[in-house]
Amino acid sequence: MKTWNVGIVGLRRGRGFVSVFGAHPRVNVTALCDIDESSVADLGEAFDLPDSALFTDFDDFVNADTDIVMIATPIRHHAPQTIASLEAGKDVLCEQTAAYTVEECEQIVEAVKRTGRSYMMAENYCYFHYVREWQKLTQAGKLGTIFHAEAEYVHEIENLLVDEATGEYHWRHERPPIWYCAHCLGPLLTLMEDRIVSASGSSAGFHKHPDQTDHLGFLDMEIGLFRTEKDALIKIARSQVAPRYPHLVYYSLYGTKGYVENGRSGTGPTQGFKWIEGETPDDENGQRQAEVIDCPVVDPHAPDEAKHGGHGTSEYYMIRDFLDSLEAGTRPPIDVMRSMDFTVPGIIAHESAMSDGNWRDVPLFDW
Repeated sequence: MKTWNVGIVGLRRGRGFVSVFGAHPRVNVTALCDIDESSVADLGEAFDLPDSALFTDFDDFVNADTDIVMIATPIRHHAPQTIASLEAGKDVLCEQTAAYTVEECEQIVEAVKRTGRSYMMAENYCYFHYVREWQKLTQAGKLGTIFHAEAEYVHEIENLLVDEATGEYHWRHERPPIWYCAHCLGPLLTLMEDRIVSASGSSAGFHKHPDQTDHLGFLDMEIGLFRTEKDALIKIARSQVAPRYPHLVYYSLYGTKGYVENGRSGTGPTQGFKWIEGETPDDENGQRQAEVIDCPVVDPHAPDEAKHGGHGTSEYYMIRDFLDSLEAGTRPPIDVMRSMDFTVPGIIAHESAMSDGNWRDVPLFDW
């Protein structure tokens, strides 16, 4: 097996990936980049990297001795840094969301086609252990035809939108909640093996922060409705300011033969519910009753090195799949086209929410 040289840009979020990559037996972390010199120096020392492998300028970093570039910078930089990395001959693993506009998404797709390099969006929630277990159900047809699915990602991060002490806005202030939709749509579309073809959206406005109407990150809540190629309906809810503690990551899928959901108790290991026609027994009174199931984010059978990056064991398996695809010369599971399936619907739903709320076609990208 090849050993891959990896460079990571954006070390606040990327710090977790440094740990995962650093523990991976097939990877050498050979370059780090961040505009914060102290972050670069601290992590460089921790990984015993020479000064020549530490960068504060992306244009210098992208030409370093790396095979793979991991992009974990603020989202506004994803498209230009992805394209520059691909054109420098690097394969790219990029944090979600892929980009903020349909035009940028198209530019990324064209860059992948033009350069022949590999791109994967790092949608780690698809790799939660319970999502991977649910995939066995859906692939076996246990739920029948899935006709409706829901997801909610409600995570109050006001401290990441603005510094209350100084009034300085952080980069997420410009991000409408539903632009950051891949944590919702990624797992659902993976489980459904489907794509979104049309979208509509609605917003609750600025009730909590009526003085922040110029900063779309403070929208109370955005709701998206989506129609899929297989004629299923998806609903998602997204907020960055709603006072929900602990923050909520919720999924449910309804099919002609059953349903599954992870419950609404919040993050971390949770209990959910499952009912499958012909398999889930009735209660003592002969009434249909769902089975209570565990929904852990950590794979209990994962190797020790899988537990270094946070988000359960998801990032270990995500990186493993990316490396496996590179070694096999195949497309990664969340390749550039699938990445846009997870990204573009949120952009279109936000356009709808800010206008008339009507349904709009969602552009589909194909090879």
